[in-house]
Amino acid sequence: MQTFVPLLRPDEISRLPERAREVVEYRKSGLSLNHVVGCPLDCAYCIRHTYGVWDQRVPKAIMPDGDAVAELVGHRYFQPHVTPIQVFNRATDPFLPRVKESLFAVLADLDARRLTNHVLVITRHQVKPEDCTRLDALRKIRVTLLFTYSGIADTSIEPFPSHIAARSLHVASTRPARRYRTILYWRPLVPGLNDSSAHLADAVKLSRAADATVFTGLFYRDEIAAYYRQHGLTEPYSSTARRKIVPETLEQRVLAAFRAQGGGALFRKTSCAVSYAHNLPDYNGHYGIRELCDICPLSQVDRCRTAHRRPMAHEIVDAARSLPGGQGAQVTRLTDRAAVLAGLNGEQARYYLQHRFAFQMHDVAHPHHRDRHGRADIGWSEGNPNDE
Repeated sequence: MQTFVPLLRPDEISRLPERAREVVEYRKSGLSLNHVVGCPLDCAYCIRHTYGVWDQRVPKAIMPDGDAVAELVGHRYFQPHVTPIQVFNRATDPFLPRVKESLFAVLADLDARRLTNHVLVITRHQVKPEDCTRLDALRKIRVTLLFTYSGIADTSIEPFPSHIAARSLHVASTRPARRYRTILYWRPLVPGLNDSSAHLADAVKLSRAADATVFTGLFYRDEIAAYYRQHGLTEPYSSTARRKIVPETLEQRVLAAFRAQGGGALFRKTSCAVSYAHNLPDYNGHYGIRELCDICPLSQVDRCRTAHRRPMAHEIVDAARSLPGGQGAQVTRLTDRAAVLAGLNGEQARYYLQHRFAFQMHDVAHPHHRDRHGRADIGWSEGNPNDE
């Protein structure tokens, strides 16, 4: 067993926050593998703040790569050929020079198991032609590179320049007859920071190089807000939220810019963009939320319509109650849009059900609002929950 970054000592691991020690965690776009912790890129809004590992700048591993993959595929929520996987998306960048060797070891291990799961790799770092050659050697897993690009020029917010991700996107996308797919991951969009007409035009132009583009806003959590205040950074919003913030007027400006300037295929949701790039229906079942589809290519709408199936309430309940702590699970409402659930043991169980059935699963405690697409209420007019 090996890792290509230094292993943390047992005493160092014990000092990590409990959540940071959790190598496999279900996040919305997939089961997330994060056995390497530490990143020197220092983006002020990084999700590392919420895991208590912001000060870990040198990448180190909690366990060897092979052990980490074994923990992933043995996880109670992992479903072969079904569960989308994310690698190194919360505590490091997968294409940092030493980290990428561990990334390729993980990808090769998954591929050797003949798994066909989606594997999402999110980076803002340099991707070289030789990296693309190695990616193309993978025969089974469906790899998607998501290039995080914001166009933010303020180095106090984002020290690592966006033009590197843009160049990497071009390098990866221009390789002929490739098996992997490329996504312009346009984020975080923040009003007054990177939403000028020039910023939008730059993103539209860049989108033409990618297989698809997804745009989204800022996760502005309490820990991130505290960091902004501590370092005298201009706070982008007056309050924090559990969901990403994309104000309504900003979304409309993005859509208008893509229409007027001939941008590439544009999506509101990551899974929609990834699925489109691989010519597959959305694995998150967003087709039920029809207002999401109004910007999708018609070919993708047809693909998702054909695959869309509303599960029976008893199927959902039986699956939920087979999970740890799920014995009290109930379906409080079921429509073609979504199932609304109560009594689940946390978010991870909900994500598992969503991917098992490829159908939207919502938490009754956190209602969705029509047209907000599961985003924070900040920047949207008052409205009633759609009650799915």
